[in-house]
Amino acid sequence: MGAFDTVITYDKGTHIETDTGNKVSRKATIAGATNIILGGKSIIQTGSILRGDLRRSTAGQHVVISMGRYCLIGEGAIIRPPGKMYKGAFTFYPVRISDFVHIGAGCIVEAAQIGSGVEIGKGCIIGKFVIIKDLAVILPNTVLPEGTVVPSMSVWSGNPGRIVDTLPETYQETMEAKCKNYYQRFRPAA
Repeated sequence: MGAFDTVITYDKGTHIETDTGNKVSRKATIAGATNIILGGKSIIQTGSILRGDLRRSTAGQHVVISMGRYCLIGEGAIIRPPGKMYKGAFTFYPVRISDFVHIGAGCIVEAAQIGSGVEIGKGCIIGKFVIIKDLAVILPNTVLPEGTVVPSMSVWSGNPGRIVDTLPETYQETMEAKCKNYYQRFRPAA
């Protein structure tokens, strides 16, 4: 944590801290929690919606949303599994989110996969079955259409989203430090 970084405080009663260090807002909607796996030390902000209840209609347990460590789901962001018709029936497919991922406030995400070290700016719409490879930046208010594949080390912007820049080789260390720093600064008010 840098000497000049401000602490981000929240009232102790507003978030639940799990055994693995996840901090989940009591005002977040977690539907189908048994179908969601959180890797640990992740933060789910107020008003976020995780739709673990949207799953395949076959019997048994299904992991609908899996999220790695040090992830941040911003205020009002919606994470839901992509779905489509398959063999005459509508079915949902899992969402896999790796470590060190920041999803900004107000985003709607229906991606199939989000790699490690990805930053998605506020207000983005990530379409069905989008694949975002490791180490990518999606700038605020970008719209990625269904089936888009975002390569590693790229910066995307626009509607529809397209590559506008590339990332430096040091980006992985930068993003990991940023995610860990945010988690350490996010603490209950004394």
